[in-house]
Amino acid sequence: MLAQAFFDGDTVEIARAMVGKYLVRQYDGITLCARITETEAYVGRLDKACHAYGCRKTERTKTLYAPPGTAYVYLIYGMHCCLNFVTEPEGEPAAVLIRGLIPRYNQDIIAENRFHCKCADMNAYQKKNFLNGPGKVCAGMKIDRSLNALPYGSEALFICGQMEDAGLPPCPDDNGSLNIKVGKRIGIDYAQEAIDFPWRFYL
Repeated sequence: MLAQAFFDGDTVEIARAMVGKYLVRQYDGITLCARITETEAYVGRLDKACHAYGCRKTERTKTLYAPPGTAYVYLIYGMHCCLNFVTEPEGEPAAVLIRGLIPRYNQDIIAENRFHCKCADMNAYQKKNFLNGPGKVCAGMKIDRSLNALPYGSEALFICGQMEDAGLPPCPDDNGSLNIKVGKRIGIDYAQEAIDFPWRFYL
């Protein structure tokens, strides 16, 4: 897994650096792995789109103040979970949201979690919308609120630089150079000037 120091720095830079890394989820003797294709940065001290804007601390946001690398999992619309990793020094509320993935190991299990079918049985719509959104990421990787505040270093959920770092065979499709694009974050129309922050990174 990535060293904890990876998460202990500038959140926007970390969000960009996460693209192309691998999210690993382990449960019930199963290992799932997917490549990170889209992230967004959220920085509480100045970002009106962040749950902890102005360093607001509530029962929901207290995880954002945890040590770097901690998992922050919250619920949206009362039904979809979103996965973030806490960044910056402990006590500084900031995190990176995982918005998109490409499955790389045990793809059929990820497909079962999302659509109750194997990859080969997915229709065109399902293939297009497999893991292209934060709620879809959590559904496919079997991530729920029970993982909120999971500390850095847990084998249940972590990020690594290469699949081999998790004891998995590498994917030949991932050998090329990364073409990382930058844009505005999605779904934050309420955030005033923060709407225009170029804090989304994607392949």
